[in-house]
Amino acid sequence: MTSMSNEGQPHDAAQAEPVSTPGSTPVIAPARTDADTNADTDFASLPMSARPVAALLAAHGHAHAIVILPQTGRTSAEAAAALGCGVQHIAKSIVFKRLEDERPVLVIASGTNRVDEAKVAAQVGAIGRADAKFVRESSGYAIGGVCPIGHRVEPVTLIDEDLMSLDFIWAAAGHPHAVFKLTGEQLVGMTRAPVVNVALQVDS
Repeated sequence: MTSMSNEGQPHDAAQAEPVSTPGSTPVIAPARTDADTNADTDFASLPMSARPVAALLAAHGHAHAIVILPQTGRTSAEAAAALGCGVQHIAKSIVFKRLEDERPVLVIASGTNRVDEAKVAAQVGAIGRADAKFVRESSGYAIGGVCPIGHRVEPVTLIDEDLMSLDFIWAAAGHPHAVFKLTGEQLVGMTRAPVVNVALQVDS
């Protein structure tokens, strides 16, 4: 899906749920709606951790179905290759820990950007890296499948301004194989988060 893992941290592969994905083509699993009697089968076919996301997307009236990748999308490059899009279109969710109160800080960044922790700290206060246990307990998701919405503990969220210039983006749907398509504007609407500059500037 995305590089929906924390930068510089090992992936939480041991906690990922298995998912059956025959063939090499992404499998589309529509979000559940009460009006669609066929949705029950599709909903039931989703990994357990992706089902609450499907329900949330349905509640938001989101038109795009969850897509199950045939192979893991734990990194932005893997997800982009599976989806046939540019890495910049992958919205990776990176969780930090705010030091003053240990509240989770979620940064949703373009897959091509490294997050500048100093810029994040300037927005929310001093932060530290979050380990896999903290990510799982605060978000309800394993690293590699962190969704921008539906967290157990509401995070302080920031959205990378570079996502807003793209016509579409892909975000994790609660599992390393599960993603959903949306726009930057829809992401802002779902999270109600500010759009800021979080990208690390690399000297050429």
